[in-house]
Amino acid sequence: MKDYRRAKKTIDVSVGESVRIIRELQGLSQNELADLTGIPQSTISAIENDRVQLGVERAKVLARALQCHPAVLVFPGWDTNSEAAA
Repeated sequence: MKDYRRAKKTIDVSVGESVRIIRELQGLSQNELADLTGIPQSTISAIENDRVQLGVERAKVLARALQCHPAVLVFPGWDTNSEAAA
């Protein structure tokens, strides 16, 4: 792996944007995600537009439906390598 260069981060993604991106990658509409989670579509829209904070419990519910770890949603810009070195 030493022959490879680490990818550079080119954009910052907000919590809401990470939810939207992962939802779209799963091929789900906001209404379909609402049906899977029990979270109203209007709340999902507000989360995706950063008008409502995600919160731990919503992150768990959304992560289960989106088949990802909650940290992927809550900490979209987290760089584990630089934090471990600090």
